[in-house]
Amino acid sequence: MTDSDGKPRQGSAAPDGDPAYADRVYRSVPGVISGVLLLAVAAWLIGDAVLNGSGKTPYVSLAAVPVFAFPVIAYTLRPAVLADSSRLVVRNPWRTITAPWAAVDTLRAGYSVELLAGGKKYQVWAVPVSLRQRKRATRAQQRDGAEHASRMGMVFGRQANPVVQGSPDPTRAWSDQVTTVLQEMAERNARRPDAAGPVEVAWCWWVIAPTLAGLVALITVIAV
Repeated sequence: MTDSDGKPRQGSAAPDGDPAYADRVYRSVPGVISGVLLLAVAAWLIGDAVLNGSGKTPYVSLAAVPVFAFPVIAYTLRPAVLADSSRLVVRNPWRTITAPWAAVDTLRAGYSVELLAGGKKYQVWAVPVSLRQRKRATRAQQRDGAEHASRMGMVFGRQANPVVQGSPDPTRAWSDQVTTVLQEMAERNARRPDAAGPVEVAWCWWVIAPTLAGLVALITVIAV
């Protein structure tokens, strides 16, 4: 990001701790789509139960709203990875991990993407690993070679794998590309003066508190 003078603009902190101007943002598009669909179906079913249900059904349905809605939001819409020149922010379902680049030891993609920072390991929910994409990338490399696959970028009329900006090998699986780009950012920015500091972990109480309150309300309504 640049300012009006054409100079790089530093990512200032937003109220929730995320960079206000993140250079890169990664999230699972299928996860977001599935979350929206689940919430839409739940709204239709709960609305029907409230309007047409009898006895305790409307009350049970209303009490179940936060118990269902907030975990769905937490696991599908909330996860994201935000990176700027000074730090990496990983939004997981229940926690937010803020790691200055100097504190990042490594990022790796095995069966899941993991962040090793400050001597601890954190899962990166926003970047799920797809074994199908990895197999597809392997077939594309064996068939056409990485250079040809990058130039053509199409298999049966569609892109073989999503391409990540800045990835040195766009034929690889999306999660592997993201991991490589973030690892390169960590190595490049680790010595910046504003990239130092400890890893900070914050619980997402706006998700946790309503879920627990809704669970208590649901149990109360069923028991009464």
